[in-house]
Amino acid sequence: MVETQLFGFGKKRQVQMSRTCMLAPMVGVADRGYRQLCRSFGAAGVVSEMVSAKGLYYGCLTLKAGERLSEQVASAQLCVITDEERPMGIQLFGGEPEFVGRAVAMVQQFQPDWIDLNMGCPVRKVVSTGAGSALMQDISTAAEIVRAAVRESDVPVTVKIRLGWDETHRNAVTFAQGMEDAGADAITVHGRTREQLYRGAADWTGISAVKQAVKIPVVGNGDVRTAADCLRMYAETGCDMVMIGRGTYGNPFLFREVIAAMHGESIDPPTPEERMTVMLKYIRLVLEQSEKPEEIAIREVRKQASWFLAGLHGAAHLRQQCYQLDSYAAAQHLAAAALNVAKASM
Repeated sequence: MVETQLFGFGKKRQVQMSRTCMLAPMVGVADRGYRQLCRSFGAAGVVSEMVSAKGLYYGCLTLKAGERLSEQVASAQLCVITDEERPMGIQLFGGEPEFVGRAVAMVQQFQPDWIDLNMGCPVRKVVSTGAGSALMQDISTAAEIVRAAVRESDVPVTVKIRLGWDETHRNAVTFAQGMEDAGADAITVHGRTREQLYRGAADWTGISAVKQAVKIPVVGNGDVRTAADCLRMYAETGCDMVMIGRGTYGNPFLFREVIAAMHGESIDPPTPEERMTVMLKYIRLVLEQSEKPEEIAIREVRKQASWFLAGLHGAAHLRQQCYQLDSYAAAQHLAAAALNVAKASM
């Protein structure tokens, strides 16, 4: 059997994980239940949903002396880390070095394994504040943000970027070098420009170019949907780690498939029974951890739950029913119905 290699980064403190693949930070998708689920299937590491540095700071100002952030501020709730999720980083976004530095100092109490700075989010709401991908147009400010984060952090600081603003301004190499010079411990590169959003094919040559240009580790991201894709990204880009986002939708099983492929093995795809079992497990995780009433909390997982139904016989109709779920019991009935339809079609 081939021995699994390790992926490590960090100067102040070394973070190590299996060199297989990790889960990308995805707002509204990679919640705590989803992260725990993916870790249980072998995700090498996970990252929190994106947290606003400014929102975190101003939320903190409303607290009384001695109160804990974790339960009383919405932004800070995203920073809580469970043992089942580690190794885990907290991802922050912001366009002002001062506020990012303050936020980094504040989240140290949650003992993240690393801090990730989002400089790649293409969403207009984020970009309009000068954060996310907007920073790729301002290397000087981006570097100041990294320096502020490094000063305040006891753990490694990483940066997530894109290939550039648009095809005319593909500056990932220069940008990554600037972040390295500012003290970043690793760089994650999503193989699209901001202009592309999530359309078109990811260009892995841009990831390769960054890897060749910097000395710090590089994580590749974009269009990895199968175990074969993961191995091909490693081979074609030379990246140190692969990060998977949308390829995990309804398919946390992908992580175990990657591990098997890296050992020269193959495993059977999940059966309909396993898919429904894992769907229900995910729903339970979310409901158990939510402070909201069941009928409200379950609304927040309908979309993610529906992804587990993709590919099953009658999936379109089943997914419509999934979007109407109002209780865990209803989810159980839906899972049983999906299995009955699958058996009848065999």
